[in-house]
Formats: sequence, structure tokens, C-alpha cells
Amino acid sequence: MIDIPPEVRIRSLIRTGSVYYFPEDTFSSTVRHFFIVLNSSPATDRVLLLVCSSSRIEAVKRRRRHQPSQTIVEIAKTEYADFTVNSIVDCNTIIPKTISELASKLNSRELLCKTVMDASIVEKLRQGVLVSPLVADEHKDLLRNRSVS
Repeated sequence: MIDIPPEVRIRSLIRTGSVYYFPEDTFSSTVRHFFIVLNSSPATDRVLLLVCSSSRIEAVKRRRRHQPSQTIVEIAKTEYADFTVNSIVDCNTIIPKTISELASKLNSRELLCKTVMDASIVEKLRQGVLVSPLVADEHKDLLRNRSVS
């Protein structure tokens, strides 16, 4: 059997709406979270823009109550196959990653690849990021004028 390097595996399979399940080093929690790729060209972009889902819907709504309503996107468990509970995504927070960082997590068996998210949901997430006053313009520039295929 051929052993494909993790970076090659990630780069060959990643696309808009790819979902990865892993523990995030910058979070206080060590549990895995779902992260959704928003880039239109993730295999070639220098940085991946990820958003994270949470099952703590009311807590996220309270925390972001002063932000535009489009910046928080609720996703019912019936809308995404790998969610077992209704979830919410705070589009005011971007988690930038490189393919190398994801490959490292894959190599250490921390990262699981999940079902690709439907383009209509990803587009809502992208629009939420674009209207957020908290997301850096350099991150928004990666998403501007690029439609989800």
C-alpha cells in the first residue's frame, strides 16, 4: 500500500465547505470542534479561513448580541449530516490555518475529515464573515468576489 503524505492528502481533497473535526490549540477546551473551510481556492491559498461551530447556541447569541445578525449562522442538525445537535457558527471569529498545520494534525491523528458542507450554508457563512466588523480586511479580501462552486 502506498503511504500518501498528509499534506498531499489534505491538498488533494480540500475544497470550499470541507469540514474538519479537531481540537484547536488556541481554545481552552481540548475537545474536538467542527471547522468549516470558507476559501474558494483552499488548495492554493496561502492561508485557510476556518469558522468553528458550537452547540452552545444561546451563549453565542448572547456573546454576539451587539454584532450584525448575519454574523451568526444557525445550522440545524438536519441541514448537515455530521451534526448530531443543532449548532451555530460565529462568523466574527476566523481561525486561520495553513495546509501544513492541518496535515500535522492529520499525521498525529487529531484531525478527522467530515462530510463536505452544502454550498448554500457555506455561502451564508462567507457572507457573515464579510459583514463582520471584527474580521480583518485581509481575511475578507480572500473571500470577496469569489463565489462558492
